[in-house]
Amino acid sequence: MKKISMLITAMFLFAAISFGQKTYTLDKYHARVGFSATHFGISHVEGDFKTIAATLQATKEDFTDAVITFTADVNSINTDVEYRDNDLKSASYFDAATFPSISFKSTSFKKISGNKYKLSGDITIHGITHPIEFAVIYNGTAVTALKKPTAGFTVTGKLNRLDFGVGGSTLVTGVSNEIELRSNLEFTVSN
Repeated sequence: MKKISMLITAMFLFAAISFGQKTYTLDKYHARVGFSATHFGISHVEGDFKTIAATLQATKEDFTDAVITFTADVNSINTDVEYRDNDLKSASYFDAATFPSISFKSTSFKKISGNKYKLSGDITIHGITHPIEFAVIYNGTAVTALKKPTAGFTVTGKLNRLDFGVGGSTLVTGVSNEIELRSNLEFTVSN
């Protein structure tokens, strides 16, 4: 009898934990993952990835226990200049044929103050993984046309493309080593 009681208690505890976790998926119609690089130090060239996927899982309403995963299809890179896009996909930069995706998995999502957070995790670009940190603004939650709770975030950060073996020297390419990242993301509850 004691074993049955313990088993039932364990089942209820598991159910409480399982039902408390919410899974959010990226609303691709209200999301943009963009980047910016300077060209010979005199102008900014911007682009984004047209094919992206992401999930956010959390049990807390303030998302402080969120786990976020993200992928971008390198072949969907878009700078509005076909020649440049093809160059970025080539072996000279991302080598999309060999490394077709960029991925990220969070290791922590910490509230700094108010609606400001710090997102830490590991990003893999060009087959190379490094830790990265992003500043995040939680823009709030609303029930959208999908009739489900949707949370909005603005995510910014920087990385050095040479750390990932993407492209050559700035002296040769004219492309800055530092790449600015900016994303606007909406996640909708999927469970």
